Amino acid sequence: MGVSTDPGPAHPAVLAVDAGNTKTDVAVVDGRGEVLGTARGGGFRPPAVGVDTAVDALGEAVERAFADAGLPPGARVRHVSACLANADLPVEEERLAAAIDKRGWGEETTVRNDTFALLRAGLVEDAEPCGVAVVCGAGINCVGMLPDGRTARFPAIGRLSGDWGGGGGLAEEAIWCAARAEDGRGGATALAHALPAHFGLGSMYALIEAFHLGDLDWARRHELTPVLFAAAAAGDTVAGGLVDRMADEVVTMSVVALRRLGLLGEPVPVLLGGGVLAARHPRLNEGVAGRLAERAPRALPRVVTARPVLGAALLGLDHLGLPPSAHARARRHYAEPDGTGNRVRTNAC
Repeated sequence: MGVSTDPGPAHPAVLAVDAGNTKTDVAVVDGRGEVLGTARGGGFRPPAVGVDTAVDALGEAVERAFADAGLPPGARVRHVSACLANADLPVEEERLAAAIDKRGWGEETTVRNDTFALLRAGLVEDAEPCGVAVVCGAGINCVGMLPDGRTARFPAIGRLSGDWGGGGGLAEEAIWCAARAEDGRGGATALAHALPAHFGLGSMYALIEAFHLGDLDWARRHELTPVLFAAAAAGDTVAGGLVDRMADEVVTMSVVALRRLGLLGEPVPVLLGGGVLAARHPRLNEGVAGRLAERAPRALPRVVTARPVLGAALLGLDHLGLPPSAHARARRHYAEPDGTGNRVRTNAC
């Protein structure tokens, strides 16, 4: 879409939504890029509660954001830009977009997987957004984008679609290795003591029993990911091997996305986000950088810590063809300090 020379009136232009498994961020943005109102809600899990129930819960945060913006009940924006967890397949995006359209929050709706929010938030070339992003949080996903709208993506629905890793995957592998170490089926690892000790238990058997019987909620396995990284940093071979495998997986997904978009030999950003990568564990992030240097030497890896709702807002501004000044205002609201004090600049796309 061509870029408008008119920044647009100071009325709601974009409803930006970033909805993850554990939390939701919503922002109302006007045609000049000013953030008029914001709100935060809980996790977005259509597979667990159904599409309508999940979107109803989303609506609570939307109503609070509209109220924060000083808008009356029933207000509408020009465009709803929703980047949603569990929108992993195009058919899921279509179903979610239809459900959101029914709520009447905007004149039109675009739904994307929430990984696109991270990607757009980290791309600083607003005139020609282009690059690849990998999110490694509870799970793992990767997407890529070209200025002409072409994308690269993966189904990212777990082992069924060939995925491995993320915080949940790492924790499960750590438990598996520690269980085998304790009973003699696997090699020795400090994880056999460290994992149960995290919960005040004396053995892997006790930890397995607690998870199996429900004395410990299985969701608490995510607490074990930092324990794994600590063991790796302390020199544990098994833990270190899992971290290295995670680095391999991040780079493999990145390289495949770059190749699909014809960018493998170009100086484009590879943006790293999600709790696991944003934590900047040296062995993991240095492993990613080193492997990228070997397999995609012109790629420019960078950790993104900007709130992904910024990316949803920028995608909305892109869609409406609003000028760079609008993007700049939105960015100032969600100002992100870069660890180096520099911004990545590329011209490959």
